[in-house]
Amino acid sequence: MKLKSCIAAASLAGTMTFTAACSGADTGSPTGNGAAVDASKLKLTPTTAKAAGAVASVNWLLADEPESLDLDTQGGTAGRTVLSNVCERLYQLQPDMSVRPSLVAKESRPDAKTLVLTLREGVTFHDGSPMTADDVLFSLRRHAEPEMEQSDEFGNVDKMAKTAAREITVTFKQPDALFTKALAGDAGLVYNDAQVKKAGDDFGTPGQGDACSGPYELSGWKSGDSITLTASDSYWGQKPLTRKVVFHWADDSAMVNALTTGAADGAYADTPGAAASLRGKKGLTQYYGPSTATLALMPTERGGLADPDIRRALSLTVDRAGIGKSGYGGLAEPWATPVGSGAWGYEKETFAAAQKKFTEAPATPDAQDIAKAKELVKKAKSTPDGPIVIGTDSTQGRLVIANAVRAALAQIGLKGEIKTLPSSAYQEAYGDKGARADFDVLVADWYISKSDPIGFYDNALSNSSNNWVGFKSAGYDTKVEEALRTIDDKKRAALVVDIQRQFADAAVWIPVAQTPTVLTLNSKLTGPPASMAYLYSPWAAELGAKKG
Repeated sequence: MKLKSCIAAASLAGTMTFTAACSGADTGSPTGNGAAVDASKLKLTPTTAKAAGAVASVNWLLADEPESLDLDTQGGTAGRTVLSNVCERLYQLQPDMSVRPSLVAKESRPDAKTLVLTLREGVTFHDGSPMTADDVLFSLRRHAEPEMEQSDEFGNVDKMAKTAAREITVTFKQPDALFTKALAGDAGLVYNDAQVKKAGDDFGTPGQGDACSGPYELSGWKSGDSITLTASDSYWGQKPLTRKVVFHWADDSAMVNALTTGAADGAYADTPGAAASLRGKKGLTQYYGPSTATLALMPTERGGLADPDIRRALSLTVDRAGIGKSGYGGLAEPWATPVGSGAWGYEKETFAAAQKKFTEAPATPDAQDIAKAKELVKKAKSTPDGPIVIGTDSTQGRLVIANAVRAALAQIGLKGEIKTLPSSAYQEAYGDKGARADFDVLVADWYISKSDPIGFYDNALSNSSNNWVGFKSAGYDTKVEEALRTIDDKKRAALVVDIQRQFADAAVWIPVAQTPTVLTLNSKLTGPPASMAYLYSPWAAELGAKKG
């Protein structure tokens, strides 16, 4: 996948794969029961209790209608939320954010640059045809085509070939620690070769089938109204308890109203504000799960934040706790790294311990933090000769962050100026250097698609086009490349801890907060994951009634 902002459709070419979470693009009213929310004290649970009873049909809400259901050509949260139940991947992201084989029965590594995938037997597509190695190879090669969303995931692949009746062998230019994690994302989607070719350019549009093998079939898409999934009678795995899932789309206020009145049965809320508005509502239960989503400040090439000491000073003075409370309904936890804790798909204790050692991103700056920040400004080799221009769109969450940045700059003797653009224009700044030429820093939020922090940090490599401030460190580059080649989780985690320390010391980006995945569900229902895994695994297959 390409780098995208929360609101962007355009992408940045580069070495990193990124997708927008839209986790903080807007905000709503206080919580439904009037109780304060403290994200740092929320209990994050990977999943909900196991369902016991069958359900004929549920109505589910999306933030918007998918532009396409072909994730190779148009990725997005809405499309993934639907298709995770329809289209299976070679590996599967688990609720606890670990990765396991799925359509792969077994993997082996004859050497550090070779991955052999033995495919599961007995898998059938929705048209009744069996999944073959040819289908898998076709799918992988389609994902790898330069114009496709997942092409970046295949940059280290030297060759992909069918090497036995149920076997695919992938050889790499160098060892690749992230490839199987990518295969748990959209790079691992397996399509029916014949069905995709039959649909041609219409694949993924209303009126077309799905060409997949998951627990649900795409049974209807009424453009502008709804998408309907029906449990597949030919599914090779365990049959879902819920027979039909009907998706509608609504903005925050309509979503809150529909869930509150019972017109809808559930939603993974895209915005913490909407989630906060639903907290404590009668007849609804809310769950919070691990996510990689974060809010951050991205300094640009314009130069107002070119000096790392100025960036460090700003990080020390931003009121992260205040931003979470006033901009995100309390559902934004002050955070010191640019990836959320859901990225800790392995060695969780190692990453948690490292996170606690960061002091450069205080939740609420005190007098000592302000004094230190002022000293950093004094010793900076260059200070801005005019206002630092803060770029944002008009959504409330981003506006709250922008105002907090301006207030923080004022505390250290610098002037900030907020420049607000319509979302349609603001999105261009993420994919076009010229479109962000008037900004010194952008307010942004997103998630990374992999449950591994190293999936983010190659954005600061010296040659990365996502490295806007021009951070250059041969030592950093060497360490990142080593981590990307290190298959052993424990060794890679130790490398990543050092890498994120270097990233923080240089303040390449300025982290603000992490936001959880929020599932709001009719209190009579249970079963689906509460974590970000819903974007990549069949969450509706676990949905059902609490009572049998």
